[in-house]
Amino acid sequence: MLKTYLFLIGAIFCEVAGTMLLPVSQNFTKLVPTTFLAIFYLTAFYLLTFVVNKLPIAIVYATWSGLGIFTIAILGYIFFKQTLSWQAILGLFLIVIGVVLVNSFVVDTN
Repeated sequence: MLKTYLFLIGAIFCEVAGTMLLPVSQNFTKLVPTTFLAIFYLTAFYLLTFVVNKLPIAIVYATWSGLGIFTIAILGYIFFKQTLSWQAILGLFLIVIGVVLVNSFVVDTN
């Protein structure tokens, strides 16, 4: 089960890295960031293929998207100086609480 969650964390990392490269790629006109963006997204989906064989797809996608949204919002604030209202911050923490709650009751399917 630990290995499954490590693959999921790797998929989240790769998806976040790819998303953070979207503005840097300048609408896919910059070759190097666009190449890394594609590699990160493909790696994220590849890692997810291992996870969906062990965990229910609803749990996998909720965790992947929820933690991805949270991480991207925080990194957008740090690197791109994007502002977050207190309501947005509260919502982000509610997402994290939801992800923790959902994963607290996961049953391994294999």
